[in-house]
Amino acid sequence: MTTKEIIYDLRTKNGLSQDALAEKVFVTRQAVSRWENGETVPNTETLKLLSKLFNVSINTLLGSPRQLVCQCCGMPLEDAIIGRNKDGTLNEDYCQWCYADGTYTYSDMDDLIDVCVRHMAGDGFTEEQAREYMKKRLPQLDYWKRYRELGDDGQFEAFKKQLAEEINALHIEGMPRVEKLNALVGSYVNLEYRLPNGARVKFLDDGTTYLGTQLEPEFGGERCFGVLANMDFILICTYAEGGADPELVLYQKR
Repeated sequence: MTTKEIIYDLRTKNGLSQDALAEKVFVTRQAVSRWENGETVPNTETLKLLSKLFNVSINTLLGSPRQLVCQCCGMPLEDAIIGRNKDGTLNEDYCQWCYADGTYTYSDMDDLIDVCVRHMAGDGFTEEQAREYMKKRLPQLDYWKRYRELGDDGQFEAFKKQLAEEINALHIEGMPRVEKLNALVGSYVNLEYRLPNGARVKFLDDGTTYLGTQLEPEFGGERCFGVLANMDFILICTYAEGGADPELVLYQKR
């Protein structure tokens, strides 16, 4: 699709008139009409406003002229998994797992490789092949090339360690110690729990990136522990394979 078709499609899908869209991005109705007729394209600042308004990347608005790739893990990027800056705008250089709300979530390349290998092994790769590929691929990406410039001197890693200590101090029966917390996107881990009154509730935001892990119980069995946390809360649950039949163990404000 071309830019004119994309803007028209997004505007109509969101139930906006040309006048209404113009008001939201601080232009005239005539400017919107010219975009949709293909006479002009929005300038850079207006593209940023349209991106935030419609929750799509500028790359998408321009007709996807380039293949976006996360400059931390190498994952191909689509609008639904692009990371966000502190102001909520999309950052087209990173995925939600590697960059969340203006924070880089990985500072140790080996930790990131371990996470990626678990997802790649068996999908056309052996574990050894996946690890070797990532060891060669990651140093070529912009984040790791510029890590000294982009890194936060270990502040986020220190926060993760503090959070793990808080979780371990809860002494949840049967749950092993949390050694590492990884970035997890809400839409993949936002399970629905049944409350004592029979109501079902989700506690997470699909678009937010959290820290968490999955742990095998010390006493064995088919259910796993799921741990999720951020600056505001700690959530611990158990569930069967594939997240089925989740049960809330603890939800605690920090």
